Amino acid sequence: MTGDDTGPGADVGTDTTPDADPGGAGPDAPEPAAPEPVASDPVADAAADAARRAEDRVDRPEDLDSGDDPLALRLEGLILGAERRYTPFQAARSAGVSMELASRFWRAMGFADIGQARALTEADVLALRRLAGLVEAGLLSEAMAVQVARSTGQTTARLAEWQIDSFLEGLTEPPEPGMTRTEVTYPLIELLLPELEEFLVYVWRRQLAAATGRVVQAADDEEMVDRRLAVGFADLVGFTRLTRRMEEEELGELVEAFETTAADLVAAHGGRLIKTLGDEVLYAADDAGIAAEIALRLIETMAHDETMPELRVGIAFGTVTTRMGDVFGTTVNLASRLTSIAPRDAVLVDGAFAEELTRTGDAPASESEAAEAVTAAEKEGTEPPTYRFALQPMWQRPVRGLGVVEPWLLTRRT
Repeated sequence: MTGDDTGPGADVGTDTTPDADPGGAGPDAPEPAAPEPVASDPVADAAADAARRAEDRVDRPEDLDSGDDPLALRLEGLILGAERRYTPFQAARSAGVSMELASRFWRAMGFADIGQARALTEADVLALRRLAGLVEAGLLSEAMAVQVARSTGQTTARLAEWQIDSFLEGLTEPPEPGMTRTEVTYPLIELLLPELEEFLVYVWRRQLAAATGRVVQAADDEEMVDRRLAVGFADLVGFTRLTRRMEEEELGELVEAFETTAADLVAAHGGRLIKTLGDEVLYAADDAGIAAEIALRLIETMAHDETMPELRVGIAFGTVTTRMGDVFGTTVNLASRLTSIAPRDAVLVDGAFAEELTRTGDAPASESEAAEAVTAAEKEGTEPPTYRFALQPMWQRPVRGLGVVEPWLLTRRT
């Protein structure tokens, strides 16, 4: 950390005189016995080391505002790897961008206006310079660069909040009696930061590779942006009533269990979790069969968990606009409306989704057609077709904002 001259590799207080004899023993004195190895706690050891280094550090007056906490500043310096050095105006000038563009980038990344406080670092200047360089090179338009800043800021802000609220809070229990949580936080972050950073980059690269693969398989350039997808909403029934009956901690545990289960099922079966909304999850899949399997698995899994409320799912298939990891359009709205009218522990789909399941052979158009296919196969001595799903037409009904729709009840064939 900047301002600390006693880092892990420094030799502090070591006597380098060759003939030093601190114990007064002569050259022929026997060597003292080696001390027994003592098991150490890495967090406790790092905490003690951090405390010793903190005593030697004197915060510069310009780093401290009236509301600044010395520990918060030390943590900031540790995480950012640099000292506060620039005002926003100085950072913009050093990066070679206008103050107006710099402000747009900061706000897009989710950072508040700070006036002209000296709160920015060399890393902030470098980030501005990189974004501006992409625009100058013609690789990104200015609007796209702002979108990159916004999508990255929103995603990582949620990740950081989750890590602090859930992950770090659980790990900063004092390892020794008498140690405060504050004393543990700095060394813990010091130990975890490089590992979490490497893991974040790894997961991002993996996700980028998967997303790129999906895009390049699109039929044409237009489909790269506006694609045909199956979009599903899964919604906990009676969640509003639960919020009035359950304690906050219990409610939080239920929501976390629901989101975790849904996320795992969506990922395991080849879908993509778009977002979670507490009592509701939104997912998408390129293939209607995958979306149907996820929906039924969600219903079946939640039904076996006595702590979970009943679930209902709505799925629609059609053209979807994707922006910043989210999905928009009539197909998404229709899936949401189908969810709101779906029976408990049931899946409703739209006509386009039913047609797609029929086209791919995952479901028969009707039970009579399935029976005819079996009869024909028996006459010809061939294997009858196997269908994974069954579709039952429901009564047509008006759906707010979308006119009259004919939903289909999706079930698993036995």
